[in-house]
Formats: sequence, C-alpha cells, structure tokens
Amino acid sequence: MSRRILKNGLLAAVAVFAFLPTAGAATASAATPVPAPQGIVQFNNYTTLPAPAAHRLHHRHYAYRTVGRVTTHRVRLNVRSGPGTRYRVVSHRRNHRLVALTCKTYGGSVRGNHTWYRLPHHKGYVSARYVRVGHAVPWC
Repeated sequence: MSRRILKNGLLAAVAVFAFLPTAGAATASAATPVPAPQGIVQFNNYTTLPAPAAHRLHHRHYAYRTVGRVTTHRVRLNVRSGPGTRYRVVSHRRNHRLVALTCKTYGGSVRGNHTWYRLPHHKGYVSARYVRVGHAVPWC
C-alpha cells in the first residue's frame, strides 16, 4: 500500500510541475512590458460588469392571479380565520362568485377534503371542497 501512495504522490508532483511555469520565466515576462506598435491606440479603461447575482431574476409566485369559483348550492361559503371548521367565520362568499386565492394548505376535514385555500391580504381561508380552480394553486 505504501508503494501505491508513493507512486500517486510522485505522479501528482510531476503533474504540478508540468503545469506551473518556472519562477524565472514568469518574472521575466511580467517585468518587461511589450510596447504597442505606432499605429495602434491602447484602451485600458475597461468597464466591469456587476456581479451576476445583481441581475438574477426573482421568480415570485403571483398567486393573486389564481382564481377559483365558489360551488356551494344555494348557500354562502364561509370564510374562516384559519384552515379548519373550528376557526371562527369572518365573512362569506356567494355561490358562483370568483374568489382570488393565494395558496393552499392542509387543515381540518370538510367531507373528506383536508385542503384549504388562503385568500389574499389575510382575509381568511375557504375549504377546497367548495371552490373549483382552473390552475394549480401553490402550497403555502
């Protein structure tokens, strides 16, 4: 095993010396600048671009565009303060009305459905059992 370590270490040392220039050659070329020809103008005022992180786009979920339709039959849909039937009712939505939705979360069961939709601007939660959506709603 020590023979293998010695062989691999020797190969690594040879590879390092093969890729690195010698110290004398590097200092000689860096110390003597090459003058520009007479007809060419040098331009050394390079502008640096900002870091790539400054141009990174932040993908925000504009969930306010997600809309659902209330599908209760002849009754109003309760808007609750939390995702469950044990939370208090804070308002109502009429049948066949459009409702803006922010996200969905797991909560109390309503006829076997544990999904609840959060309304924008902290207006409350509605049960997904009585709201039909056309697009997928992101999780909270």
